[in-house]
Amino acid sequence: MGEQCCSTQLINGEGEFNALGMESLMKAVRLAECGLSYAVVSIMGPQSSGEKMSISPQAGKSTLLNHLFGTDFSEMDAFSGRSQNYEGYLDSKGRGEDDTAFEKQTALFALAVSDIVLINMWCHDIGREQAANKPLLKTVFQVMMHLFSPRKTTLLFVIRDKTKTPLEHLEPVLREDIQKIWDTVPKPKAHEDTSLSEFFNVEVTALPSYEEKEEQFKEQVVQLRQRFVHSIAPGGLAGDRRGVVPASGFSFSAEQIWKVIRENKDLDLPAHKVMVATVRCEEIANEKFNCLTSDEGWLALEKTVQSGHVSGFGRKLGSILDAYMSEYDGEAVYLMKVSGLQNGSWNPEYCNLYICIPCNVGTYAYQSSWTNLKMIWERSLKTGKGFAASVRDCIHSSLLVFDQECADVAIKQADWDTFKVREKLHRDIEAHAASVCSEKLSELTTHYETQLTAALAEPVVSLFDAAGQDTWPSIRKLYKREMENVLSGFSTSLSGFELQIGKLDTMVANLKEYGKNLVEKKAREEAGRALMHMKDRFSTVFSHDKDSMPRVWTGKEDIRKITKEARAVALKFLSVIAAIRLDDKPDRIEDILNTTLADGPRAQERSIAASTDPLAASTWEEILPKNTLITPVQCKSLWRLFKTETDFAITQAISAQEAHKRSNSMLPPPWAIVTIAILGFNEFMMLLRNPLYLLVLFVIFLLSRALWLQMDISGEFRNGTLSGLLSLSSKFLPTTMHLLKRLADAGQRYNQPHQTPPPLNSQSFRSQSQRKPSFLNSQPGISSSSSTDSSSEIGTEYSTQIHNVEADTEASSTS
Repeated sequence: MGEQCCSTQLINGEGEFNALGMESLMKAVRLAECGLSYAVVSIMGPQSSGEKMSISPQAGKSTLLNHLFGTDFSEMDAFSGRSQNYEGYLDSKGRGEDDTAFEKQTALFALAVSDIVLINMWCHDIGREQAANKPLLKTVFQVMMHLFSPRKTTLLFVIRDKTKTPLEHLEPVLREDIQKIWDTVPKPKAHEDTSLSEFFNVEVTALPSYEEKEEQFKEQVVQLRQRFVHSIAPGGLAGDRRGVVPASGFSFSAEQIWKVIRENKDLDLPAHKVMVATVRCEEIANEKFNCLTSDEGWLALEKTVQSGHVSGFGRKLGSILDAYMSEYDGEAVYLMKVSGLQNGSWNPEYCNLYICIPCNVGTYAYQSSWTNLKMIWERSLKTGKGFAASVRDCIHSSLLVFDQECADVAIKQADWDTFKVREKLHRDIEAHAASVCSEKLSELTTHYETQLTAALAEPVVSLFDAAGQDTWPSIRKLYKREMENVLSGFSTSLSGFELQIGKLDTMVANLKEYGKNLVEKKAREEAGRALMHMKDRFSTVFSHDKDSMPRVWTGKEDIRKITKEARAVALKFLSVIAAIRLDDKPDRIEDILNTTLADGPRAQERSIAASTDPLAASTWEEILPKNTLITPVQCKSLWRLFKTETDFAITQAISAQEAHKRSNSMLPPPWAIVTIAILGFNEFMMLLRNPLYLLVLFVIFLLSRALWLQMDISGEFRNGTLSGLLSLSSKFLPTTMHLLKRLADAGQRYNQPHQTPPPLNSQSFRSQSQRKPSFLNSQPGISSSSSTDSSSEIGTEYSTQIHNVEADTEASSTS
C-alpha cells in the first residue's frame, strides 16, 4: 500500500499554502475523477510528552495513519527519543511553544476541509483534570465558532494503549469530559444554548498498544479501516456531506479557505462551496472552449462559412458542440449540482460559441434577409406599385427569408431566440423604409417646387414689368392656375405613399406656402428696385412717342403734359409694388398716392393740409404689415428722389426745344421788317447814292457769315446760353485770325499766277483760281464788288476745308 501513496506538505512553517504541490498530488492520485466520492480525514492529538498540544502525527499519529491508510509518514524512532518530524501544518513547535494563534488557524483549516477528524488520545488521560487532550478539544470547539455556517463534522476519538478497562466503561467518561469542555468554551449569543451534537458527531474507538500488542493493534486497525471504506455512504462515518466540494475543485477550495483563515475572517462554507463550484465550472468550460476552437471540424466549418453559405450549417455546428458539451457535462456534473447549474449550462462565453463563426445564426439570417430586401424592393418599384405597397411586400418577403435561413443555421446549444432578431430585422426594415420614404418625399417635394418656380418666377417678374391696373389680378390668376396644376400632380404622386391625412395635408400646405413665398419673394425683389423701374418707365414715356420712336424736341411738344403722363406711369408702378395683394382685398394705395404725389390742381391743397398727410405713416390701411413692401413714408421719400433724378431730363428737353426754336427763327418778325423799312428809308437811299457803303456792308456780311459757319454758333447754343457764350468767346479771336490769314494767302496766290500752287489746295479750288481771271476779263462791266464777293466765298470755302482737315488731324492725334 505504501507504494501507491503520494504525500505533500500543504502549509509550510511560514504559513504559505503549497498550491503546486496540491495540484501534483491531485494529478498523481487522479482525485479530479472522483467527483463527490471522496472524504478528507485529518488527525489531531497531544504531543508525545503529554504536556503540549500539536496538530502533528506525533505520539502515535504517524503510526496510526500509516497502518490505517497505508501512508508513508515518518514515524518516531524510539531509540533516538521523541522529537517533531514536520513543520508548519504538521508541526508548530518550530514556531514557538506559545504560538497558539497558528495552531487555532490550522485547527480551523482542518475542520473546514475535513469530513472526519481523528482525535488521538491516551487512555490514561480519560477522566483526568490535567489531561493532555483538553487544550486540544478547547481549541477545536473555539475555532468551530468561526465557521459562519458550519457543517456537522465527525470527531472520531481513538483511545490509544487501551487498558483492561472495557470500552463501554471508558466511553461515557470520555463523553462527559467532552461535554464539560464544550460547556466551558465561550460561545457567541447565537450559540449559547446550542448543544454539542448540532456541531459534531462524536464517535469513540480504542486500540491496544502498538509496542506491546503489535499484532492485535494491526488486526483492530484493519477493522477500523472498514468503517472508512463506506464512510461517505448514507449513515456512514463521514456524516453530514452538505458542504462537500467536488474533487476537481478541492485544491482551489482549500487554498481559498486557508486565505480567508489567514486574514482572520469568518468562513461562510455554503457560499464558499458555491463559489468554488462556479469557478471550477468556468475553468472546465474554458478548457473545452479551447479544445473546440482547435477542433479540425470546427476550423473546416469556419473556413467554409467565410467563403459563402453552408447548407446545413446548424446541423454541422450542432454535432460539434454536442460532443464538447457532453464532455463538459461529464466533468462538471458534481460541480453543477453544487453551484445550482443545469446540465448543458455553460458560461456566457461558451454559450455564445457560434459568435466565433463570421456567419453566425443572427448575422447570416439578417444579412441574407437584408440582401433579399434590396432585390425585392427594386423589382417591386419597377412594376409600378406604390411605395407603401412595395414596403409591405419587402417586409413580408424578407421575414420569410429570415425564417428559412434561421431554420437552416440555428443551433440548439446556443438556445438562441430568433424572435428578438426577427423583430430587430422588422424594425430595421421599417426604419430603412421610413428613411427612404423621407428621401423620396424630399425629392418629390423638390421636384414640384422646381416646377412651381419655373411656372411662376419669370411670369411674375414680367407682370411686374408691365405694372398696370390688372397686375395683381393677373398674378393671382397665374398663381391659382399654376398651383392647381402642380398640386394635382403632387397629390397623385403622394397617393402611392399612403400617408396619414395630417401629414398629407401638411405637405400640400407647405407646397402652397412655397408658391406664395415665391411670389412674395419676387415682389420684394422688384420692390427693392422700385426707383430703377420708375425711372425706366418715366424714360420710356418721356423719351418716346406713341409709336415707340425716339422723341425729337421740335418745339411743338407739350413738355408739361408729357412729363405728367410719364410721372403718372411711374406712380402707377409705385402703387402696384407698394404692397402684396394675393388675397384680393380692396385697398386705397393708388388713390392715396395719386392724391398726395401726382401733379395737379390739388398740389396747393396738399401743401395746406400737410398736417393730415396720409403718407405720414408706417403702414397702409387695410394692408397687413407682413404684406407691406414699401411703407407710405418710404413712398414719399422714393417719389422725392425720383423727381430729383428725372428733373434733369425734363430740363434738357426744355433746353433742346428752345435751341430748336432759335435755330429756326433767324429773320426778325414781319412787323420788325416793316418798321425797319419805314425807319431806315433815308439810310437805304443813302446807300443807293453811295455804292461804296453797300460794298462795305456786303463784305461785312460775308465775313460775318463765314464766322457763323466756321464757329458753328447755332450748335454751340444747343447746350445752353452760358456754355455757348463761353465757348464762342474762346474761339472768336483764333477763328477770325485764321480766316483773315487764309484770305491774305488767297490774294497773294492770285497776284502770283506762275507760282506752283501748294499741294494742299483742292481741285475745285484750282479750277476756280484758273477761271477767275478769264471770267473777270470777259465781263468788264462787273464791278469790283462781285470780285470781292467771289473771293470771300472762295476764301470761306477754303478756310472751312482747312479747318475740317486740321480738326480731323487733331482728333487723330488725340486718339
